[in-house]
Amino acid sequence: MKTHNLSLPAFIRVSKFWQDNYVFLREFKHFPKALAIGVFASIFAAALEGVGMGLILSFLQGLIDPTAKVFRTGIDWFDMSVLRIDQPPDVRLFYLSALILFVTWLRAGLLYIQNLYIGIIQNTLIYRLRIQVFEQLQSLNLSYFTQTRLGELINTLTTEISRLWLPFILVAGLITLTFSLLVYVIAIFVLSWQMSLLAVAALTLLSVGLSTLKKFIRESSFAVTEANGHFTSIAVEFISSIFTVHAFDTQDFERQRFYQASANIRRKSIINIAISMIVSPLSGGVGFTIVLVILILGFVAFKVPPATLLTFIYALLRLVPVVQQINQTTVGIADCYGSLTKVKELLERDNKPYFKNGTRVFTGLQQSIEFCAVDFSYDADSPVLHNISVEIKKGQTTALVGSSGAGKTTLAALVPRFYDPTQGRILVDGIDLASFDISSLRQRIAIVSQETFIFNASVRENITYGTAGASDEEIWRVAKLANALDFILELPKGFDTQLGDRGANLSGGQRQRISIARALLRDPEILILDEATSALDSVSEQLIQSALEQLSVNRTVIAIAHRLSTIAHADKVVVLERGRVVEQGSYQDLLAQKGKLWQYYQVQFKGLGNSELSELST
Repeated sequence: MKTHNLSLPAFIRVSKFWQDNYVFLREFKHFPKALAIGVFASIFAAALEGVGMGLILSFLQGLIDPTAKVFRTGIDWFDMSVLRIDQPPDVRLFYLSALILFVTWLRAGLLYIQNLYIGIIQNTLIYRLRIQVFEQLQSLNLSYFTQTRLGELINTLTTEISRLWLPFILVAGLITLTFSLLVYVIAIFVLSWQMSLLAVAALTLLSVGLSTLKKFIRESSFAVTEANGHFTSIAVEFISSIFTVHAFDTQDFERQRFYQASANIRRKSIINIAISMIVSPLSGGVGFTIVLVILILGFVAFKVPPATLLTFIYALLRLVPVVQQINQTTVGIADCYGSLTKVKELLERDNKPYFKNGTRVFTGLQQSIEFCAVDFSYDADSPVLHNISVEIKKGQTTALVGSSGAGKTTLAALVPRFYDPTQGRILVDGIDLASFDISSLRQRIAIVSQETFIFNASVRENITYGTAGASDEEIWRVAKLANALDFILELPKGFDTQLGDRGANLSGGQRQRISIARALLRDPEILILDEATSALDSVSEQLIQSALEQLSVNRTVIAIAHRLSTIAHADKVVVLERGRVVEQGSYQDLLAQKGKLWQYYQVQFKGLGNSELSELST
């Protein structure tokens, strides 16, 4: 957690504020017109407040002593035509009243314009920040997501960004309040410099005293933000794993986690509220005391004329709430510092792994994909692949076999550049894979995995995902090839049926067939099959295996195999163990060697007779 030293000199604090919030403040350059209008309205409204106080002083003087010297601005036409100084006292008061009302309503209109443009700026800033966060997440290497909790990312993208409307409104209000404060300070010094010195000294002491509270409020805001992020992570995990929770009867465990996370937010928020809510009543009480003491001193000690004293008190009564609002506003800004920091950290670019795209357009595989002494690890302490040297030839099926954790999925994930090797190179027709434009490469690759993601959209939208502009005829064709057409037509609205979150309305086999139809429509040149039938019943497996055979025709296939029966006709089998290639060759040759593949073969078909094993092996 970051700390912020409030005892630093003012200019250092301003510099630090700029550095800490540069990622937000730089956005103002995108709407200079709206910003200029808002600032101009603020300045003009504050100036009119000063004009209004001068008019009120003249009005009070006219009420208390009609024979007193008439107030003049020195502008002849204004004095004669507007203030009507040549008219009797009652006429002058009438015109003064009308002018005071005009100034008041003009100031109200300017404040509306100011608030309108501040609102426009604020909403535009939040919109731009959301877009920037999205683009940031799009551009990051996938390794970032394996090391970051999903719930915290969602919390930052939704809750924390949504909270940023408040500090921008508060900062804009602070600008307005500062202009108003300047006008009031000038006004009270013009009226009575002695009383003004007392007021400024007292209010300065009040602000210094409240700065300690602001430090605690800022720190407590970080605790609230962290508690919100932790809660969102737990909530997302609970909803995502609801079937597992019921299957393992862990409702009580999840209930305790959820209750504890909720209680933590409540506890941190109450502490934050308890500290921040004391600012307003404290500054209000002290401010009223200051006004009362100065009123007594002005009347008794300084012998200030009644009209001047009344105008001074009016100005001071307007000044004290402004100081109070400034204190409350800075407290509000401090309260949002946790959200500001979270969003800023997500947008920072110097501490995250970015995907480095190539420039060469991938026009198609001509010969082979070759892994040359490739090592890979998700982090420095846990290597996953060691010295992998494998060639995947065009138009052939290469099967990856091995126990769980052997590195099969990781090896396959290097082909579409979900990750890059930490050592070694991957060559495509002799050219480094990293030099290709990733979009041109991935458009020629399709992946069918055991964890198929179905969007909360229609069947049609799920099949055409990533392949825009497909005709109904093409969609029906790939659905039929994927053995999915029959069950799709039985759905309530056929291809227009909404499939629910993650395809909740479909069985596992149906989701897989939708995924295969999606891959067929893409017409990929390179196909990656990641244990696509491992979690299915025998009937679904047969349907999907038949669909996969249709999908694999005339394509370069990388098949991660769970059941050896599904790769009996593979052109090449690569056996992995603990991230290393222990053997590779044709299916029959490896069985004949009676090495690692033979051991897997024996385990899977244990109990079959020798003649049956011989038949399966051929």
